Amino acid sequence: MKKLYYGDNLEVLRKYIKDDSIDLSYIDPPFNSKRNYNQIYNNIGSDDKAQAQAFIDTWTWDDEAVKGFEQITTNYNGVFTKQSIELIIGLEKVLGKGDLLAYLIHITLRVAEIFRVLKPTGSFYLHCDPTASHYLKLVLDSIFCSKGGDFINEIVWHYRRWTGKAKKFQGLHDIIFFYTKTDNYIFNPLYIDYTEGSVERKMQGVLHRFKKGQKTLLVSNREIDEKGVRDNDVWQIPFVAPSAKERLGYPTQKPEALLEKIIKASSNEGDLILDIYCGCGTTVAVAERLNRNWIGVDITYQSISLILKRLEDSFGKSVLNDIEINGIPEDFESAVALAHKKEDRTRKEFEKWAVLTYSNNRAMINEKKGADAGIDGIAYMQDRNENSDIELKQVLFSVKSDKTPHVSYIRDLHGTIEREKAAIGYFITLFPPTREMIAECKKIGKYKNNLMEQEYPKIEIVTVEDILSGKRITIPTSHQIAVVKSAQLKQTDKGQAKLFE
Repeated sequence: MKKLYYGDNLEVLRKYIKDDSIDLSYIDPPFNSKRNYNQIYNNIGSDDKAQAQAFIDTWTWDDEAVKGFEQITTNYNGVFTKQSIELIIGLEKVLGKGDLLAYLIHITLRVAEIFRVLKPTGSFYLHCDPTASHYLKLVLDSIFCSKGGDFINEIVWHYRRWTGKAKKFQGLHDIIFFYTKTDNYIFNPLYIDYTEGSVERKMQGVLHRFKKGQKTLLVSNREIDEKGVRDNDVWQIPFVAPSAKERLGYPTQKPEALLEKIIKASSNEGDLILDIYCGCGTTVAVAERLNRNWIGVDITYQSISLILKRLEDSFGKSVLNDIEINGIPEDFESAVALAHKKEDRTRKEFEKWAVLTYSNNRAMINEKKGADAGIDGIAYMQDRNENSDIELKQVLFSVKSDKTPHVSYIRDLHGTIEREKAAIGYFITLFPPTREMIAECKKIGKYKNNLMEQEYPKIEIVTVEDILSGKRITIPTSHQIAVVKSAQLKQTDKGQAKLFE
């Protein structure tokens, strides 16, 4: 079983993941820790604000948080324990109805479902940072420990990176909580290499227990395990540096070595691994390499696209034949439903799906909010300049879901192409274009690619029906620039192109 779900992970858990079906679940949810704090207590004075920490992030006390609070306190679907209900009620009195409580409600809703879907022998790992770990452990205790589960370890992932010159000790670790559903859980001990000093200490201690004259070789064979020493709860694993080979450009990417430890320790070959915040797909990629089955869930199509590209690059195109993909538009009605989602976090997903699908994952999404001049994505085509050198020319994408698209959209895209000195543009429309739009594209003319010695429409109209029928981009795109590098659009490092300034 290898499945990818595109959608809200809570909905996926409730609708599609069966009770007692998962051997191991690892989640790396958003940490909600931009280090931009506000007070959490309403009754403290200004002098005490330094002691108070609340989150200002993507989490807000909105209708979704209100709905979640009601579901927990009314024990929706019977998955919440008395302790978890009373914890959320108590936290509401302490924290107030704000960003931090909204975040904890989000996690509580999902952890309760994860407990339901774990096998009795199953394990759960939650990855967080010290900013909210104290609250999250209370949430986990209230769900796992009150229903026969247990807290096993608090794992410290220690890494090295430059963290600035803040007036504090450098923060160089994350926290990973390890819980099990019962005391009969899968655990395969991990080993690390001996150090020279640890071997010497081991030998000295053993020699005292033997009579004089016994051979050191005998001591060595009895006492020194060739596997090494049992691993501990502090894992020294390098952060995924910008120059690392496995770096994909995803801002919160975790190293494969980290997931390899977790998957090897708490599962066996053929077991089923679940990650409901799969992001750039580290969990599913490592699970695939270690011969595990897996289920991945993410709410952004950009992540789903990235994961498919990562799996194809790592294991070959044939790996995609074994993956069941759910939630991606397969007909016009589902495309309309995606385009008309009202939630802020998902309203741009239609644009991402259209751009990435049509471009065969070779385009990059414009994440910049506002003032994007109608640019929803960008790719590059190879061309030859007047000096016969190979160069990359921009290809722009504009997506509209209006029921009555207007010719002005074509004119606006043409103006943007000229301003950005791009080669061509694609106008992707949910509903059929008008005759005026088609005529305007013909009027604008074509672009001559000197490398391919071929002409392309300066602006080409692509309908969603075209995409659903299998139509894909045919220009000579650069294979060195793919969706896995899309996060670079957000960077402003020296030498980095600012494509959407």
